[in-house]
Amino acid sequence: MSGLDFLKPVTTLLPEVKPPAFMPSLQERLMWTGIALVMFFVMYNTFAVGVLANIGTADFLQVVTASMPGSLITTGIGPIVLASIFLQLFVGAKIIDMDMQDPEQRATFHGVQKLLGVILSFVEAALYVIFSRVAIVNPPLFGSIAATQALVILQVALGSIILLYLDEIISKYGIGSGISLFIAAGVAFSVVGGSWDLFTSSTGVLGVLGSGGADALPNAIFTLMPLFFTALVFLVVVYAEGIKVEIPLAFEKARGLGGRFPIKFLYVSNIPVILSSALLLNMQFLAAGLADKSMGTASGYILGIKELGVVSNGQVIDGFVYMIMPIYRAAGGSFMAHIQTVFLAPSPVFQIPGYVHVITYMIFLIIMCVIFGWFWVETTGMGPHEVAEQLQSSGLQIPGFRRDPRIVEKVLEKYIPAIVILGSAFVAILSATADMTGALGTGTGILLTVGILYKLYEELEARRTFDLYPQLAGMLG
Repeated sequence: MSGLDFLKPVTTLLPEVKPPAFMPSLQERLMWTGIALVMFFVMYNTFAVGVLANIGTADFLQVVTASMPGSLITTGIGPIVLASIFLQLFVGAKIIDMDMQDPEQRATFHGVQKLLGVILSFVEAALYVIFSRVAIVNPPLFGSIAATQALVILQVALGSIILLYLDEIISKYGIGSGISLFIAAGVAFSVVGGSWDLFTSSTGVLGVLGSGGADALPNAIFTLMPLFFTALVFLVVVYAEGIKVEIPLAFEKARGLGGRFPIKFLYVSNIPVILSSALLLNMQFLAAGLADKSMGTASGYILGIKELGVVSNGQVIDGFVYMIMPIYRAAGGSFMAHIQTVFLAPSPVFQIPGYVHVITYMIFLIIMCVIFGWFWVETTGMGPHEVAEQLQSSGLQIPGFRRDPRIVEKVLEKYIPAIVILGSAFVAILSATADMTGALGTGTGILLTVGILYKLYEELEARRTFDLYPQLAGMLG
């Protein structure tokens, strides 16, 4: 019995994508993956009825949720990811008692996760519409704002639910994870669109060269710096993905057979920077809501304390909270002017130099990423103790040592804590630097996309092996 069995009567009513009767070939998996991605892009570029079409530049929230504000996937995969994080943390922290090794309990877990994802789809859609994160047409449909909002909420919620089932289709008939592919697709779309703007907009390469003058060519080169930093961050992350420590392992009952347990430099991937960025984003929203409005609508001092933070038009522009807020490069404009503004321009109220903001933000982000990285390891069973027990239950041991999980744990303790700290700090610095330099797709988006593509490559290699040796696929299920 699990702590979620009481929800079984409800979860059994939800539609389910049946697993394939026979293992699909690589071509069939590619076909289903392609169909799902086409549907994603159609919804990504289709605006909900009753919403003003207004495509903006990619931000952190849009990247990590594979969403487009105002479209059918305004909330994107946000409800699905939130449902997964909630349940995994509750199970990892033993708040919900479940044995994930039991197939029946694991099926119950996935059913409850789907149910929670459906519920959150409507909740998040309502929050987006009610708090004006999407603009409703004026005059409203049916002559009623409430009716228009209800229609938009329904469309947006159904968009996220469709993504939920597309993710299930890809996981069973396609390649990789649907959620990961949607994130990578959204980032790729943003990079392509941003690259096009760098060349064709009035402030882009063609516009700068067309203006003439002796400095036209240098300015055009500087205009391409966001694209350069995008490629640089991409290459750095690809290199970091290949850094790992390998611990030799052997089967106790089959001498000569074994392998290696890899502890990657990016052991916790980009989870720390995602959680940290989400925290900072919520702080931004909360700060705007707590402004005392002494300067106008949603503007003033946070909780009436000037030093805590100054808010103007819903944005924190100075004070302590401002010093730990992310630094992004606005679309368009001169790259050199942006760099000078970031590092030299003082804050409007307290006249704090820009470089102090940069240093304070970087230190705060690094500390938060390290904390979240360790928290994630401890709550998801990735710590030395849990990994040692998993290896023990698989019949694996370190050659030259007696079979004792405490010995394996002691060896893992030499590497995992240090790698978690270094890897978390690395993704923090890389993400912040990419955002400050205006890298296309945002720093977090690039980190996510590289990790996703790397895993996709590994799975394609494995699928190719299974297609060449179908007997091996049958033996491994």
